[in-house]
Amino acid sequence: MKNIFSVEGKVAIVTGGSRGIGEMIAEGLVENGVRVYISARKADACEATAARLSKLGECISVPADLSTPDGIAKLVAEVSSKEEQLDILVNNAGATWGAPLDDFPSDAFDKVMNINVKAVFELTTKCLPLLRASASPADPARVIITSSVEGIGISAQSNYPYGASKAGVIHLSKQIAKTLAPEQITVNCIAPGPFESKMMAFALDSEEKRSAVANSVPMKRIGQPEDVAGAVIYLSSKAGAYVTGQALAIDGGGLLGPG
Repeated sequence: MKNIFSVEGKVAIVTGGSRGIGEMIAEGLVENGVRVYISARKADACEATAARLSKLGECISVPADLSTPDGIAKLVAEVSSKEEQLDILVNNAGATWGAPLDDFPSDAFDKVMNINVKAVFELTTKCLPLLRASASPADPARVIITSSVEGIGISAQSNYPYGASKAGVIHLSKQIAKTLAPEQITVNCIAPGPFESKMMAFALDSEEKRSAVANSVPMKRIGQPEDVAGAVIYLSSKAGAYVTGQALAIDGGGLLGPG
């Protein structure tokens, strides 16, 4: 039992790793001895985050637009050129869009669904050779997908495709998990509540708003980096080796109702 939460020596990809929840996850993995490849669409942000995290451990920047087949191929090719196997794939890159129901743009709906669901599917399948090379009964390879509490419950915001995409990716993860379980590859989702991120910036940009969000959560606070990093480390370690097809809410009890 002594080292069941250890992830030291593993190799990981974290998409959307330059900021927000992706950066929190990447930092937690790097500090715990994982060699982490982070990817983001904006090269400058990706390089800057990798440079900062490299002071804590091993972090490599691979800028790529994962909404395109070329971007996915670039990321997989770059990692494949340096690694013989991949232990952890964190599909975290995502997009959202808010607009009134009557005026919701069709192309915005497509963009959110393509990035949040289709790109997750495409990257996961393209990484299967690397994941299979890592997988074993004693220590499965891991796929972790960032969903959201909005994929489990209903949000007050007008994020119609966002909530649908996050619910869809939970169902997708269960189907992939069932297929890959005999190959010793686990697939799970995390479903964060309120954390510091670009998507939550509008709700946390003043002390009054921040206090209102925190007070709406039964635990009376927003999520901290160690909350989401700890969940990913659990799912990536021997402690989580027998867990697959699950969606873990990290929300301070928010899905239970207002605090």
